[in-house]
This record gives sequence, structure tokens and C-alpha cells, in this order.
Amino acid sequence: MRMAPEMFDELLARGGPRLTKQHTQVCYRAPIEPGLKLALTLRHLASGSRYASMKFGWSVPHNTQSLIVREVFQAIINEYLEEVMSCPTTPGGWRTISEEFRTKWNFPHTLGALDGKHIACRCPPNSGSMYYNYKGCYSIVLMALVDADYKFNWANVGGMGSASDVQIYNHCELKEGAENGTIGFPDPDSMPNGTQDVPYYWIGDDAFALRHYMMKPYGQRCLTKEERIFNYKLSRARRVVENTFGILSNRFQVLLSTMQHHPSTVKLIVTTCVILHNMMRMRHPRLQNQQLDRAENTIMSQVHGD
Repeated sequence: MRMAPEMFDELLARGGPRLTKQHTQVCYRAPIEPGLKLALTLRHLASGSRYASMKFGWSVPHNTQSLIVREVFQAIINEYLEEVMSCPTTPGGWRTISEEFRTKWNFPHTLGALDGKHIACRCPPNSGSMYYNYKGCYSIVLMALVDADYKFNWANVGGMGSASDVQIYNHCELKEGAENGTIGFPDPDSMPNGTQDVPYYWIGDDAFALRHYMMKPYGQRCLTKEERIFNYKLSRARRVVENTFGILSNRFQVLLSTMQHHPSTVKLIVTTCVILHNMMRMRHPRLQNQQLDRAENTIMSQVHGD
């Protein structure tokens, strides 16, 4: 199941009532137990196996599995979404994230790393090229804001594969909150050992536009030594979101396959995986620590030209 037994027991205890069906008359078969529903769904997420191949090991028909997994996905989302993934709305909450980035990645005033990931799926019916991406496959996009501890603070799931990261970001509530000031950013203050007030910001790659709330690297031409050092430090902090996507896909390998589901079901799958990932980081962080990123001193020496 790719999780500790204690976490499975917690999921079953809290989500079981949502998955329990009422027993009917004696002449009808007994409903499937919540534990079997949860185990089958988690195995599908962890292995990426198709329903047709799982029916032999689980003795559950493939058409029944398609109904069960959506039921379990929705139960997990309804039970845990508000608890394990909530974007800060106060200056104090954002400052906590900023302090983690300063401590772990030596990049102060950072409120999160933003990026998108394509989740491959089959071509939806009557969709034309709307889900066809630049990689040559059909997909939906997971746009996410990640903190320094590899947890998702905000996620937008369901963008069409033909859209770029910036197109999806420009139409999401995250940018709107940053533009109108309702997201609760801290007031600008000085950097460590600095005297000039600097605003707080998210960090992204070259695709995003430079704003007072969005930091991006310098262009790659005619860089000075100081600019190359800045780009390296920003990249070291920004790759947290890339590593988070890697940890998420490695644990839930259904994300590595081309999912044969409708986009609405793919959205449920990705949202459930994000929630379970955050639960793992909060409940059992040591199980994933060996996959976390560690900066090497030799890389920094090369940037300095030593």
C-alpha cells in the first residue's frame, strides 16, 4: 500500500463510515467491506495496475472496481482535504514557510515554489487536441505550490494538457489573491544582514512573469558571477517542487502510467494522491526522508568558479 499500517488504520477508521453500505435482505449478497475497498484502491494507486488485471487477485470484477475507487477517492477527499492541505491566509502562516526556506535552502522571503506537472491520460472523447501537450501525449496538468518540507500548500488539478503552466496560473485563484492583496502576504521587511525592505514572493522558473510576488531567475545570456550564483541558489530552492512531484509519482505509480480514465476520474486520483502525500509528510516523514534532496558542496564550488 506504500504507507505505514498505522496510516491505513487511520484511513479506515475515519473513512470507513463513508464507505459502509447497508445490509439488505438475505437473498442478496453482502456488500463489500470498507477495508477491502480501501485496500484495493490504495493498491491501484501504488502499483498503477489496471482493473482488468487486478480482478484476478482481488476477486472483484473490473466494473465494480471502477465504482469502488471513485467512492474511496471522494471519501478521502471529503475527510482530509481541509485538514492536510490548506493555503496560508495570514502573515504568520506565510512567515513560517519563509523561515523554513531560509533555514533549509538559504533563500529568504520565499513563500513557496510553484510549478506544473503533466499527468498522462488517454484522449478524452470529442476533445480534439485540447488535452494534447508539447510532450506528444494527452494529459491534465497539476499546478502546485510547495513548501520547503515537500508538502503541497495549494494545488490546481484538471488543467488541459495543451495549456502552458502560465496560462493555468493566470486563471487560478492563487494569482488573483496575490494581485488584489487578499492572500495575506507579510509586509515587506529587510533581508538578513540587509537594510532595504524586500517583499515576500513565490519562486518559479523562466515561464512565469517577474512580479513583486513572483521571483524568477536571470536570463541565460551574459550573466555576471553574482547573477550565476543567484540563479543557482534560486534553482536549489525551486527544485523542491520538482522533487515533490518525483516523490509523489514514485510512491503512487499510477501517476507514471497513461491512465485510462475519464478526466474527471483522473482529477480525483491526482487530488487523492496529493492528500495522501501530505499525510505521509505529516504523520510519517521518516519513511520518505531517504528520497529528499541534499545539496552538494561541490556544486556550489563550481558555481563560484573554484
